[in-house]
Amino acid sequence: MDYTEKVIELFRNPKNVGELEKPSVSVQEGSPACGDIIQLQLKIDENGRIEDVKFKSFGCASNIATASIATEMIKGKHIDEAEKISWAEVTKELGGLPKVKVHCSVLAVDAIKQAIERYKIEKGITKVNAESITKDFILRKLRHVIDPSVGTDIVRLKEVLYVGIEKEGDSVDVLIQMRKQENDELEAHMKEEIREKLEFIPKIRKIEIEFVDHPQLI
Repeated sequence: MDYTEKVIELFRNPKNVGELEKPSVSVQEGSPACGDIIQLQLKIDENGRIEDVKFKSFGCASNIATASIATEMIKGKHIDEAEKISWAEVTKELGGLPKVKVHCSVLAVDAIKQAIERYKIEKGITKVNAESITKDFILRKLRHVIDPSVGTDIVRLKEVLYVGIEKEGDSVDVLIQMRKQENDELEAHMKEEIREKLEFIPKIRKIEIEFVDHPQLI
């Protein structure tokens, strides 16, 4: 790979590696299939400023370098400013990446955006009511659930067959029907990932996940 000197330096000596003792929010993005996974944790003060950030990377040199530079770029910034960071800015800070590794910048930035979105929802900064929880809302969250056997999200793979929303007062029950997988272990993994992406959302009372054999409905 034609890596820049900065990428090589950050791969050898990455910054902000590790875990926070009491993070304000923690997320994991990526795919075991392609080998690039990022665990990201943010410590956010009462004014919405990122006091500290740590990451763990399971992947290549580009994955480690992009996570390192991206976390440096958001440290000390207000969450409203940090969530505007783009993968192009991260790539530029590294002096460029091989085309086949640009997705690493996307992954790092996506983890940051997901962490901040989750924090805002959990703290009530972003209001989520029963009316805003629609099928499209659920599908947007499911696009961050990766099928570990192929490294692509379950929506793009058309593994999500049906999303049902049932509202009762100010509460929402969600039914997700998935295409049956090749083994119980893979189904259990997907269930865990789906719940992780949805359970923190206020107003969602119940999440039911079924694996079935029938034609695509969405």
